[in-house]
Amino acid sequence: MDLLNTLVDKGLRRELPTREEALAVLATSDDELLDVVAAAGKVRRQWFGRRVKLNYLVNLKSGLCPEDCSYCSQRLGSKAEILKYTWLKPEEASQAAAAGVAGGAKRVCLVASGRGPTDRDVERVGKTIEAIKEQNEGIEVCACLGLLSDGQAEKLREAGADAYNHNLNTSEATYGQITKTHTYADRVDTVEKAHAAGLSACSGLIAGMGETDEDLVDVVFSLRELDADSVPVNFLIPFEGTPLAKEWNLTPQRCLRILAMARFVCPDVEVRLAGGREVHLRSLQPLALNIVNSIFLGDYLTSEGQAGQADLDMIADAGFEVEGAGTTTLPAHRSDLADAAPAGGGCGTNGSASLCGSGTGAASAGDEAAGCGSACGGCSGHAHTEATPVPAQPAQAEPGALRSDLVAVRRRGAGTDIAPNA
Repeated sequence: MDLLNTLVDKGLRRELPTREEALAVLATSDDELLDVVAAAGKVRRQWFGRRVKLNYLVNLKSGLCPEDCSYCSQRLGSKAEILKYTWLKPEEASQAAAAGVAGGAKRVCLVASGRGPTDRDVERVGKTIEAIKEQNEGIEVCACLGLLSDGQAEKLREAGADAYNHNLNTSEATYGQITKTHTYADRVDTVEKAHAAGLSACSGLIAGMGETDEDLVDVVFSLRELDADSVPVNFLIPFEGTPLAKEWNLTPQRCLRILAMARFVCPDVEVRLAGGREVHLRSLQPLALNIVNSIFLGDYLTSEGQAGQADLDMIADAGFEVEGAGTTTLPAHRSDLADAAPAGGGCGTNGSASLCGSGTGAASAGDEAAGCGSACGGCSGHAHTEATPVPAQPAQAEPGALRSDLVAVRRRGAGTDIAPNA
């Protein structure tokens, strides 16, 4: 297929595809799906071999968010029956993080619901970062706290944070239909603050909110312009009690096409399979490992994920290996740039756009596959004794039909009396 050959060649050269080429990936037929996965796999292996980076989420503060993000189970007015609790103590968060590290996680993502942190919150998270790093040598810590004010990114960097997550979520054109209490520009501003403080930028999207193919291409192209080092791809978990509860628009095949498109547009960055993978990819999750080079383990912010041991088995069975703590995730041309970046430069700054992301535009966000000032899409656990069963679903749910049987609300892990599934 000429399209795929062209995209592979461009990916191996870190060259940006055209919008038409990206749209064509999303328009491929089911008969062409394995060819699409194989092509994306060539690009993935060029820059990341067969390594899979494991990420582990600790939900520091759950629920009761004042923002109105339509996808979020923690949003203002949400009737979703999720866990709600205030800030975990540093030692509690460190203990939860240790469970993920013991299971092989290389990065711990600290997430808190809310519009954004106060300076006191930043100090609290700083103490948590210090506690985690004291107990776990070499571990990466990514903070995800919502919109940042001036000086807060610098304080997080000083406390030892390596990265900051704030997702774009959707295209700028449709952002106002999803959230009204803050703007797309607010999210851009937060990612720019993180970049300027020298934090590695983690910014991604949520697919399945009723967006068009053009919206998906817009947001991924914006992420390339942002030059994020990590691009988490979330698939909407339609929680009952939220405005998007009936948005069951994804099939496993469409999810794979979206991931492949993201890989072709962002060939040499950490493309992370994040929230909603168990619900929407189901038995095709192993195929996705040929495209992405990073996943979350265990539970998400407010929903239960696949058992951590099942994730590890899946990685091994598919012929991949867990990335070790001593291995640099990013290719040398990106990691060298990050090491050389000044304190105000970021880990893939706009000035480096010629290498792997063109332009100076940005983006942002902070949410789970549904989470407000929280993001990534994550895990609050790792390897529990029994895998959470995922009921079978037709290839395409009837439009508008609720599929609440596929959403297991989180009831274990950090913030509960039940140990994380690690």
